[in-house]
Amino acid sequence: MQFALVAHDYEDAGALERRLACRDSHLARLRELAAAGSFLSGGVVLDQNGKMVGSNAHFSFPDRAALDAWLAADPYVVQRVWERVEVSEIRLLNSAG
Repeated sequence: MQFALVAHDYEDAGALERRLACRDSHLARLRELAAAGSFLSGGVVLDQNGKMVGSNAHFSFPDRAALDAWLAADPYVVQRVWERVEVSEIRLLNSAG
């Protein structure tokens, strides 16, 4: 199953610092998922000033429970970077067909 994730960061004074502090570990987990074919695409959401304020990503997992389990251990969840996470089941357009 494919999923789209839109995550909104906390807006408190320490939010950006928390994001930066655990960004490397978050990206390492995404690289592992990409190697396994489960991370399809994604990136950071920026505000009008270019400040990181959220994330957007596409995943492939066997089911929603598997995605939720992965999310529960992600540094951005554990370290309170993402305040609100929206997940939707999707079907990405395949450019080959």
